Amino acid sequence: MKTYLDKIRKGEPVNYPAFLKKLPEQARRLHRNIFATQKVSANRWLVTVRDDSAFSKLVETAAAPVNRLEAARQGDSHRHVTKVSFVLAYHQRQPGPRPDIVVVVGDDVDVGFSPAADVLVIENEENFYRYLQMLNFSSEALGIPLTLANCDVVLGGGNRITQASSLHWLAGYRKVYCAFDYDMGGLQMFATMARALGEKACFVQPSKWSPWLGRFRMPPKNTERFTKAVSLAEDLGFVDLARAFRSTGKFMEQEMILDD
Repeated sequence: MKTYLDKIRKGEPVNYPAFLKKLPEQARRLHRNIFATQKVSANRWLVTVRDDSAFSKLVETAAAPVNRLEAARQGDSHRHVTKVSFVLAYHQRQPGPRPDIVVVVGDDVDVGFSPAADVLVIENEENFYRYLQMLNFSSEALGIPLTLANCDVVLGGGNRITQASSLHWLAGYRKVYCAFDYDMGGLQMFATMARALGEKACFVQPSKWSPWLGRFRMPPKNTERFTKAVSLAEDLGFVDLARAFRSTGKFMEQEMILDD
């Protein structure tokens, strides 16, 4: 089942009838509520997720190994989420260019510095390294001054920051500002964080998208992925971003913020 779920998440076509046979009985009965399908060739369907919560539960069910060692014995240690995370961070006492390291082990966190009130989570490494520019962009976008005096900056790439242990740590901040790619992946990351953090989570985006439309340059991998992004933006209340997707037919990668 995991192989099928991974392909669906990547927007790749699958043998849908064969996939249904792998599902737990209850999910199989409700598959039309969880997925939408479009046949693209013989025995191949593009599958769109309708119910993110149900899909997440299926992903958890498919993660059979109970620990990292068992997963390695099965040939893929990545099937089990490690209990230890190392998160890079800039803060008032560590202004760079070399970031500090936060060690997250379950619910225990070794920070090594006094956290600021708020935190800015940046998805991509280049943007994280140029955190001063991202703090300025976020300040302008949100209409509030963000500096290392009141806001730590952490690297959230690779979905590491959406792990339960990292989210538990971030919940200690007053506000968690999320600076992600403006595409389906970035929106999915934010949706995950918003479910866990509630109103603490805030998506960083310009108040007006019209001056930025020329920076939407990344073509979606397929129509279904694009449609999903538009729908998710609307579900999250980001109506102007959804309009920007429709107007350009493209996504905007976070690095385009640095193109000044």
